[in-house]
Amino acid sequence: MGAPCCCDLPAHGAPFQKGNIYLADYRILEGIPTVELNGQKQHQCAPLCLLHLNSEGNLMPIAIQLSQTPGPNCPIFLPNDSEWDWLLAKTWVRNAEFYYHEAIAHLLGSHLIGEAFCLAVLRQLPMCHPLYKLLVPHTRYTIQINSIGRAILLNEGGLTARATSLGLKGIAELMARYLSEMTYESCYPPNDFVERGVQDLPGYYYRDDCLAVWDALERYVTEIITYYYPCDAAVEGDPELQCWVQEIFKECLLGRESSGFPTCLRTVPELIRYVAIIIFICSAKHAAVNTGQLEFTSWMPNFPSSMRNPPMQAKGLSTQETFLDTLPDVKTTCIILLVLWTLSREPDDRRPLGYFSDIHFVEDVPRRSMETFRQRLAQISHNIRQRNKCLPIPYYYLDPVLIENSISI
Repeated sequence: MGAPCCCDLPAHGAPFQKGNIYLADYRILEGIPTVELNGQKQHQCAPLCLLHLNSEGNLMPIAIQLSQTPGPNCPIFLPNDSEWDWLLAKTWVRNAEFYYHEAIAHLLGSHLIGEAFCLAVLRQLPMCHPLYKLLVPHTRYTIQINSIGRAILLNEGGLTARATSLGLKGIAELMARYLSEMTYESCYPPNDFVERGVQDLPGYYYRDDCLAVWDALERYVTEIITYYYPCDAAVEGDPELQCWVQEIFKECLLGRESSGFPTCLRTVPELIRYVAIIIFICSAKHAAVNTGQLEFTSWMPNFPSSMRNPPMQAKGLSTQETFLDTLPDVKTTCIILLVLWTLSREPDDRRPLGYFSDIHFVEDVPRRSMETFRQRLAQISHNIRQRNKCLPIPYYYLDPVLIENSISI
């Protein structure tokens, strides 16, 4: 980028050589239609945001382009632009992040995919099946909460349609785009961080806690699976297991082979990873994307659900007045805060990860594995709380005591 920048970047491209530059690319939003809210046309954009990992270990935005196509009407906004230009550019990025977080990471990536997993368990696995016993605690309330969501949030004239620039059709198109690109490997946490280039990013507590919980979960699943499936032939020869996997591929991934989702499982390691991914999505992943929604959105400019003015096409024109006029109006703000307050509430009947009110296993080996799993999670919880004592802003969304066994809110 040839434009000057006052954000303490060393000269001669050194940050690029050190790997300290990151790109947040929201191209998936390009061309998604918007709606009217309260009689006013709403807007969205597909920005590119360049971030720099500075010497203090903070990831800071250094350049923002509000369109995927550069040109005279699409300037690159920089920290040394006017205060309101730079603030409004950052707010547009946060608006794009709202759509990605709520439609893709939260609604599609946990609720709807989790529902497909749950339905396949209930339809294809008999209650005496070891996989049913292992997975059924992670289906608790998921179908119920999604049914309520469809009736209140995702219906015509519902809360989502009344509080977001994309409306129901735009959100549906956004989810369809992501589903057409989603891969099995991206659902595997260690691979996800490597694919996104953040495996070594300092201060990324979601990654650190996610991998700790994943390790405990994978070990737990390994102990259960290897007890009931001592060899690969036992996996390949289980017709109920294979029907369960096939239903997920057909109904959740719509039979898309490029997703990499298996159509059958042939080995014990394949089954372990598959089951661990499903439990992770239905528990820890949902906790990570659901718990902090209200905290992010309570200050509306940090996570706006709609934008009333189009993206800026020139520099030097933004003012406090245009900034405020672009943010959601009071009615829209109140609606989205109500939605996210409701979604962030703890369920009255909590079931933390690893604690099962109904014990389906009768053998000693899986019961001991469940107890060991709880002990590992307790140690992770202790480590997180000790770390958080030293942080200016604690990260607690993946503290195991706050992770529900299932998508229940």
